[in-house]
Amino acid sequence: MAKDKRKSGSKKDKKDKKDKKDRKADTDTAAKPGKEGKLSRKEYEAELFKLHAELVKLQYWIKDQGLRVVVVFEGRDAAGKGGVIKRITERVSPRVFRVVALPAPSTQEKGQMYGQRYLSQFPTAGEVVLFDRSWYNRAGVERVMGFCSKDEHKRFLHHTPIFEKMIIDAGTILIKYWFDVSIDEQERRFRARVNDPRKTWKLSPMDIESYNRWYDYSKARDDMLAATDTDFAPWYLVNADDKKRARLNCISHFLSLIPYKTLPLEEIVFGKRNTKAMYDDRTSVASRRFIAEKY
Repeated sequence: MAKDKRKSGSKKDKKDKKDKKDRKADTDTAAKPGKEGKLSRKEYEAELFKLHAELVKLQYWIKDQGLRVVVVFEGRDAAGKGGVIKRITERVSPRVFRVVALPAPSTQEKGQMYGQRYLSQFPTAGEVVLFDRSWYNRAGVERVMGFCSKDEHKRFLHHTPIFEKMIIDAGTILIKYWFDVSIDEQERRFRARVNDPRKTWKLSPMDIESYNRWYDYSKARDDMLAATDTDFAPWYLVNADDKKRARLNCISHFLSLIPYKTLPLEEIVFGKRNTKAMYDDRTSVASRRFIAEKY
């Protein structure tokens, strides 16, 4: 016990406490950047920079500790799930943060036990898997569009908490986000996709159906939350009408759910280049096929 007390007062312990305090200050600031008026690009990028730095620290920690993390992103079409996933992953390693966005099941997968194809995508030690839609397809689109029977849907809602308890008991961290967008904002985003050549691919026939069946999806969401919002695997709802704030709030919240420490990094020393084999390596490729410099 005496040894433990001495450790608690060590420089390392004090540094850990300071890191935790600084991290909390950063994430608190990001979560509340000022709700009055539109968040400026400068404010948004400043907060996102801080969160990206923390995500890199988390990445080192997850790798070092061999953690397995599953993050589920669900919500209505055009709610901004993909935008948040992009911001989480754009400054971290794809070898640690892996995105899974499965297409419609193949004929073979349709013959499998439901959920089997998602389990095959689960993380190994030191990895985070971000599901851009997940096994909860059965609670949403499959129910609303009639792709599953009423009995299949009922069994899904009954068994999913049991399934998720098994995941957690096996040592995997499970985090579930539902992105909530208003009916007016969803319509605005859908219509913006029609004339934007960068976004037309996002407007599928299924999106049009989801637009027409707003309240069917609302009821499916309510039933899903009632059955699967548990103490051990809760749903966290994200107010997604403001994309910038939704991204900052979600990333900040995600960071708060996994206790991590700032690991010491080895000092990087480049040294001097070895010039023993020096030659004109620019001239040697000058006649090769360089692309046209249009910009």
